[in-house]
Amino acid sequence: MKIVFTGGGTGGHFYPIIAVAEELRDLMYKNKIIQIEMYFFSTDPYNPQALTDNSIKFVHIYSGKWRRYFSILNFVDTFKLGLGTIQALIKIFRIYPDVIFSKGGYASMPTLIAARILGIPTIIHESDSHPGRASLWASKFAQRIAISYSEVAEYFPPEKTAITGNPLRRDILNPVPEGAKKYLKLQEDLPVILIIGGSLGAQKINNTILDSLDNLLNRYQIIHQTGANNFDEIKNRSQIILQNHPHKNNYQIFPYLNDLAMRMSAGVADVVISRAGSAIFEIAHWGIPAIIIPIPETISHDQTNNAFTYARSGAAIVIEEANLSDSVLISELDRILLNPELKTNMKNKAKDFSRPDAGEIIAQEIIDIATSHEK
Repeated sequence: MKIVFTGGGTGGHFYPIIAVAEELRDLMYKNKIIQIEMYFFSTDPYNPQALTDNSIKFVHIYSGKWRRYFSILNFVDTFKLGLGTIQALIKIFRIYPDVIFSKGGYASMPTLIAARILGIPTIIHESDSHPGRASLWASKFAQRIAISYSEVAEYFPPEKTAITGNPLRRDILNPVPEGAKKYLKLQEDLPVILIIGGSLGAQKINNTILDSLDNLLNRYQIIHQTGANNFDEIKNRSQIILQNHPHKNNYQIFPYLNDLAMRMSAGVADVVISRAGSAIFEIAHWGIPAIIIPIPETISHDQTNNAFTYARSGAAIVIEEANLSDSVLISELDRILLNPELKTNMKNKAKDFSRPDAGEIIAQEIIDIATSHEK
């Protein structure tokens, strides 16, 4: 059995593929499928170690990104897309997989075009509340369409669309509260705010947190993932701000939280501040109240839609970046953390939103289509 995954550009495209691959390996064992070959077609491997750990072979192809604004790079990338399509056709033909699974994004387009030309069965997954262009185009010929938000169903043929949620890697699924506060150098008796602006961080969120530190640390403690690019600057600025603060040890700053540190942070967090990408589904699974600050709509329509869709579930509060200030952020944090009834309700709503079996459902569908294709 041969499976090709495609997508990429962000962790939101890449890590759900890893989650599905993990479930595929389990199902292979249960179904006594002896041999399976898995490939990842994209412009870069994103996390080579994760591919190696899951026995996925990386196959490089070119692709072009079509920007929503005028840019000469749009013309350059048109040629990259053409070259990538030729590459994908040749490489897909040589492998001739039983099924292709696409997470969307510009990096998936050459492989999807090749799948259409060669008639390879295709499954797509759309994780945003508004469809991406690659997924919308591929839905015309895909055998199955998995979606994370019910609101996006109207864009796809109902007879082949299912709400599955977003596949989550096992490494970050289960929070670890035991020993977490000692490991993270936190006190036992103060509420914890976890800030995850994404693996690259978020400058506006980082700046607002710095403006809020003097006030927040008097009654809360903070785990702050700044992003590797911003860490040195934020660390230096925070040291100046907190130089004489009596509770400066309540602020724990990290460039990046690895899987164990993230699970421990989730195990002790009382509220999470986050962007509105795939992290929403991790937060929902953890059952933690959230303040979601989407990337501005001028940059990403998807994040704004995702944020308000999740907020309608009752599990989160949205602060748009244009309205973000230290006073607004502190007010919303106090509203959640000083109101036990609201906090409990948001936890329950988060759990209701979560769909922890998404990866397994998609993996089983891949196997069903692949085995029928083999016949």
